[in-house]
Amino acid sequence: MMRSITALKSLFISAAVLAIAGCTSRPPIHPASSATVSIYDRVISTGVIRCGYVTYPPGFITSPNGNAPSGIFADLMETAAHNLNLRIEWTKETGWASMIEDLNTDKFDMVCSPVWANSTRARLADFGTPIYYSAIGVYVRRGDTRFNDNLAAINMPTITIATIDGEMSSIIAASDFPKARVVSLPQMADDSQLLLNVATGHADVAFVEPAVAESYSAQNAGSVYNAAAAHPIRYFPTSVMFRKRQPEFASMIDVALEEQLNSGAVDKLFVKYNVPKGAFLLPALPYRPAR
Repeated sequence: MMRSITALKSLFISAAVLAIAGCTSRPPIHPASSATVSIYDRVISTGVIRCGYVTYPPGFITSPNGNAPSGIFADLMETAAHNLNLRIEWTKETGWASMIEDLNTDKFDMVCSPVWANSTRARLADFGTPIYYSAIGVYVRRGDTRFNDNLAAINMPTITIATIDGEMSSIIAASDFPKARVVSLPQMADDSQLLLNVATGHADVAFVEPAVAESYSAQNAGSVYNAAAAHPIRYFPTSVMFRKRQPEFASMIDVALEEQLNSGAVDKLFVKYNVPKGAFLLPALPYRPAR
């Protein structure tokens, strides 16, 4: 009997020692970090929306002399913030390949410049209401008719496509024309450089939207043309981008942007920034007059 009692005491003491050791080996418990606070709560508390951005005229234009950004999306976001009794902090310029990582590591609250929504990005981020739709053209050198009504001819090892790292041109090239070669520019490169590569013979094809091509052609008239003007290779909704699982914040921004869409503010910004007619497609209004 005494042996049984002694054995039970030993087991009890061993268990107690293990429990204490387990407790002391655990990391200390800290108060909730800022990462656990929703972006909506933080923005309402501070009164500031921290914006990341990618330079992409005319949607987003950065100033070389340090002035505030301009462009369609910059103006829309400044107005949205004003109407929400908040203010914008233009926190960080990012790139196409790094913007989602920067967003998800809390470098900023949202990407406030135009982003094309697609399934690859949608796995990792959420998108706002489309401000407009971008029709993507297939631009080639003047006089090159190989791809007119025959885009399948691009998918050849002898064809070179100009792309930018992480930008939509690289995704289109990989998905639609995997056999073609690629000459890729760094992610912070200007999209007009894609057209320059085509015009100078460093590439055969570039995928850009007409607004970019019109801006390039203003100074390089006739050097490239759109071989798919009648049938764009893609239509993309163009919007701001949010971190996943932040519905309150995204909903607030969406309402403030939709308010401007419904007021005709976007049409006026097209005029302000000299957007060529037909370069962008506005969403259809989701209502009709009552009878």
